[in-house]
Amino acid sequence: MLEPFFIGYMAIWMSACLVAIGICIRNPGAFSLLQPEYRRFLLAPWKIATFAMATAGLTIIAPYSGDPTWDYVDALFMSILTFCGAPWVVGVIYLCARRRRPLTHLFVALCLGLFSVSWSYDFYILMRDGFYPATWFANIFASLSLYIPAGLLWNLDWRPNRGVTFSFLENDWPSAPNTTAFAKVFGYALLFMLTATAGILHLLHLNRILPW
Repeated sequence: MLEPFFIGYMAIWMSACLVAIGICIRNPGAFSLLQPEYRRFLLAPWKIATFAMATAGLTIIAPYSGDPTWDYVDALFMSILTFCGAPWVVGVIYLCARRRRPLTHLFVALCLGLFSVSWSYDFYILMRDGFYPATWFANIFASLSLYIPAGLLWNLDWRPNRGVTFSFLENDWPSAPNTTAFAKVFGYALLFMLTATAGILHLLHLNRILPW
């Protein structure tokens, strides 16, 4: 039996997700997330390779993290949701802050981001264990510490007239990246990947999985 707070909370976030879906269905052409160009932007070989490495690492260590709510299943689907959505969410939030996208885009981006880092996890644990996870609030911040760097990582690009930049700063975002971009952004990409790795190692240390 769910507590009244969680019943209300679920009703709010499920309603928000339905509204976001309705907004996209009403005008799908306005959302680059749903367009072929975004898929070409996302499926650059170096992005797929880094996604595969990150997903494998997170999924393999999940059962040994010391967190009983983190298993192979949620580690895998949250990684996939992050790869598919984080670059778009981060870019749209920036563009909305610059008033270059309408507030409806911000609403959809926030719903997608929260579904990826929190609501999908909450629902999975509820279905798996029969109760709403006590870690639901802390998980938002823990997941955001990986989600935001991932969104920035997969937006890295190199332009002849600007050098290393974020794709969402360009007028043609999202567009297929320069085929030689990764060689030029590798050092910056490594910083984001090391930041994420440090966060995971810190979590394992806090849960006494690592001896130091």
